[in-house]
Amino acid sequence: MLIGVPKEIKNHEYRIGLSPAAVQEYVNRGHDVMVQRDGGTAIGFTNEDYEAAGARIVDSPEEIFASADMIVKVKEPQPNECKMLREGQILYTYLHLAPDPEQTRLLAEAGVTAIAYETVTDNRGGLPLLAPMSEVAGRMSIQAGAHHLEKVNGGSGTLLGGVPGVAPGKVLIIGGGVVGTQAAKMAVGMGAEVTLLDRSLVRLRELDDIFMGRVKLVYSTAQAIEQYSQQADLVVGAVLIPGAAAPKLLTREHIKNMKPGSVLVDVAIDQGGCFETSKATTHQDPTYIVDDVVHYCVANMPGGVARTSTIALNNATLPYGLALADKGLEALAQDANLRNGLNMHRGYITYKAVHDDLGAQLGLDYLEPLAAIKI
Repeated sequence: MLIGVPKEIKNHEYRIGLSPAAVQEYVNRGHDVMVQRDGGTAIGFTNEDYEAAGARIVDSPEEIFASADMIVKVKEPQPNECKMLREGQILYTYLHLAPDPEQTRLLAEAGVTAIAYETVTDNRGGLPLLAPMSEVAGRMSIQAGAHHLEKVNGGSGTLLGGVPGVAPGKVLIIGGGVVGTQAAKMAVGMGAEVTLLDRSLVRLRELDDIFMGRVKLVYSTAQAIEQYSQQADLVVGAVLIPGAAAPKLLTREHIKNMKPGSVLVDVAIDQGGCFETSKATTHQDPTYIVDDVVHYCVANMPGGVARTSTIALNNATLPYGLALADKGLEALAQDANLRNGLNMHRGYITYKAVHDDLGAQLGLDYLEPLAAIKI
């Protein structure tokens, strides 16, 4: 199979779909790989590194999209990239379709087979291709939040860890999954006072064993969210419903009642955001202020540490990508976990949560994944 790796074009996105080490794994399995010139240069992966791994360097994305059997990316294709996709081609990347009707419509028109990293599962019900970027984003959320709490960056001027004689800042984390757990680890390490909300008692018990009293663990209710958000200096939104739009857990009224100069970090922004006032931002212009509250809603947070993120992502995506390259659509038929990543195929939506959010709006039909790949 011919694998194409275009350079990412989203604002300040320096990650790349395949590292040189991953390219070599594809080549060793008998596949051909095309990489766009300078696609990884910004994070230290040179054209020469890719050529040494067996890739062919090409100058334009058009050449890649026109000839590759499978496109491997990091971020969702931008509109001009969607228009270069074609029926019969496999797209393997993050998609986050539920809050993005335009991308969904364009992928349907292209007829491409679109596999979303964020909905591939494992045998334990986890999301193994989302997890590494969730780990990065969770850790970055506290780093970013602490930075924007500085007065010069619009915040209240609060140091999360405090100093002897001055109380530490208060951090509220909504959601105890991968993002929330990593955020809590970072916040505790910085010396903050940390409260974490989750709706799973099983998960709260697990987190109690992990943090051993260093994090206040509270069952998540609307009342708890309102109470603790009003006390917080930093709130991290870390909720996830796989494949679906994120629920709006902090309302405009909640935010009006927060402390002036407090900071919201919405890690769920790729799925539409979990705060009512959230809108996607970029690394170039990461924040805005609503009701004296700083909003950090960067839609590709891990892109800020692109080298670490690329390597971590490749570690997770490589086995599934190799299976797709080796077997094509038969890999989906044989592996239910990989098949759960199928979001679009030949104009059909093949992920139920995406169809629930967008099917009626776009006039697109749902087809069960196993049935879809047989047409």
